[in-house]
Amino acid sequence: MRWQTEVLISPLKDRINYKDDIIFLGSCFAAEIGAKMEQLRFKVVVNPFGVLFNPGSISSSLNRIQTCELFTQEELIKAGDIYKSFSHGSEFASISKEKFLSQNNSTLMRVSNHYKSCRWVVLTLGTSWVYRERKSGKIVSNCHKLPHSFFERATMEVEEIVDSLAPAIEANPEKRWIITVSPVRHLKEGANGNQLSKARLLLATEILVKRFPNLFYFPAYEIFMDQLRDYRFYAADMVHPSAEAVNYIWEQFCSFALEKSCDKIMKQIDEINLMKSHRPMFPESEDYKSLLEKIANLEQKLADEGL
Repeated sequence: MRWQTEVLISPLKDRINYKDDIIFLGSCFAAEIGAKMEQLRFKVVVNPFGVLFNPGSISSSLNRIQTCELFTQEELIKAGDIYKSFSHGSEFASISKEKFLSQNNSTLMRVSNHYKSCRWVVLTLGTSWVYRERKSGKIVSNCHKLPHSFFERATMEVEEIVDSLAPAIEANPEKRWIITVSPVRHLKEGANGNQLSKARLLLATEILVKRFPNLFYFPAYEIFMDQLRDYRFYAADMVHPSAEAVNYIWEQFCSFALEKSCDKIMKQIDEINLMKSHRPMFPESEDYKSLLEKIANLEQKLADEGL
């Protein structure tokens, strides 16, 4: 007897390996998968401006990274005595505008260089709902809890989503692009509104995948909504996937996108990470010294392989 509706996934012919530079942009689901790749020492950059929920914000960030147009003082907003930007998450804020610009422009230049050499770009779309600043008409990545009167809430329709993302893909035919729709529910617009929002994203990704031969779709949304159709796979907020669900989708992503040659290295790094997480009661003991020696030997093997 089968207890699941299995989502069939055709693995990529050309896959990610440890030599490739990679960038993840998008929702917190992109952050989850990207963080796993960081822990496993892939050459990856994850959401350098913070979590990006909608295609408009992702498109703006891609354009910024491509052009490396530095952030300016005119783009900053001041909330109390804290400087922020509509292009960044709140964690990038600073009490000094000079420090904000210095840190975030340094990050931009580093990420722009990484993007030039990167072979893989992974985009995760979360919602087609956006907030536009009334003053400029631009889609913002973060409202920073400013008054609602500062913004207009609207949806990006399918063609608008396609038109926002297509230029970056078209301008970089040498890169391999993976696009996915986040299973995280955005219930502010209600259950029906969330489904309509996801439907726009899914329709747009279908058009883009058909248009560009270097763009591939990974069905994270379908795996979670159909194959893991049970509330035990949700976190306590009943919105985000549980750790078990994220791990399962990560395993599916590995089968879909990673070269088999990565398996051995990933296993070694997992072993090192597990050993490093050990907190000894007796650090002066011979057993713990042996553990440190084992870690050092494994690290040297990885270093010999350029990791």
